[in-house]
Amino acid sequence: MMTLNRYRLRHLAKQGNRAARRVEKLLRKPDRLISLVLIGNNLVNILASAIATIVGMRLYGNAGVAIATGVLTFVVLVFAEVLPKTIAALYPEKVAFPSSVLLGPLQIVMMPLVWLLNTVTRILMRMVGIKVDNVVSAALSKDELRTIVNECRSQISRRNQDMLLSVLDLEKVSVNDIMVPRSDIVGIDINDDWKSIVRQLTHSPHGRIVLYRDSLDDAISMLRVREAYRLMTEKQEFTKEMLLRASDEIYYVPEGTPLSTQLIKFQRNKKKVGLVVDEYGDIQGLVTVEDILEEIVGDFTTSMSPTLAEEVTPQNDGSVIIEGGASIREINKAFNWHLPEEEARTVNGMLLEALEEIPANGTRVRIAQYDIDILDVQDNMIRQVRVIPIKPLRQSVEE
Repeated sequence: MMTLNRYRLRHLAKQGNRAARRVEKLLRKPDRLISLVLIGNNLVNILASAIATIVGMRLYGNAGVAIATGVLTFVVLVFAEVLPKTIAALYPEKVAFPSSVLLGPLQIVMMPLVWLLNTVTRILMRMVGIKVDNVVSAALSKDELRTIVNECRSQISRRNQDMLLSVLDLEKVSVNDIMVPRSDIVGIDINDDWKSIVRQLTHSPHGRIVLYRDSLDDAISMLRVREAYRLMTEKQEFTKEMLLRASDEIYYVPEGTPLSTQLIKFQRNKKKVGLVVDEYGDIQGLVTVEDILEEIVGDFTTSMSPTLAEEVTPQNDGSVIIEGGASIREINKAFNWHLPEEEARTVNGMLLEALEEIPANGTRVRIAQYDIDILDVQDNMIRQVRVIPIKPLRQSVEE
């Protein structure tokens, strides 16, 4: 009864399995069930011991007590303890379901004795300071659920496993980890020449574009490119005023918002894109619904951002050449590395945080168990590095 999978039992009970419902009802009060089983078990064992002693004494006199004790101990251990309990542990459903037919009525018949035994037990537990009213929750924690998903390889495909684990990780990942950084945001300066604006619209690879005046800090609105195309095809003249009227109000997202929370907010507010702002209201980046969904199902083929495969190049000597803008979290996931990702989200940010200065080409720095050679620095940014994992000493000696 106690080794049954409670979640499978609950599933079978909801499917209408009568035996599962009987067992589930018994397990709602485990103290009563345990008391009932132990009363029956000890009653039979003590009665068998008394009978065996009487028989042994009548057949062999005083020596019969020792004979009866030895024989009965062997019989009880093998046939009443080890053998049946091992079988029951291996096939809990096959044993528990038929047993519930007998245990249900017995629990009703022996309720006074069970109640008395439980009452005495509770009094003794309170006397020694043990709380008896604590309810142990059957709910699974996230780490336990993660372990279950990892152990279900024969039941769930690897792809689905990754998706389920990614859903569990949404609370650990914030919009800062997946947003398009401010420097990469594509926008249109509404103060530009009209022909330049139209040219940017017609050549834009994105579905939505930020409209701003002179600087991204003065963002005005978010333009749906499809709506702009529709206005262009109409017979009336297409102007800046029409462009501004057709654009939507900007939706702002506080930095540090967990992805699980932001996904719900996107759904509730019927938004698909938002600008990430810090505590001072300054724009830090841009995040979309697609970015969050990619964290669950993987990169979409329509994504305009570079994929990890485009940003990393493994070398024959075991090192990896990585672009400076690559995400540390994605690299750790792909190579099972442990680069620090608490202070920075990109390789460039991690190295600048560690060096506290703009390094020169050829600089080598050791972070955790990795030697990093800086290959290319341009415009005050680290563009490309070579990462060399350091093998543990024991592994090197064995090799």
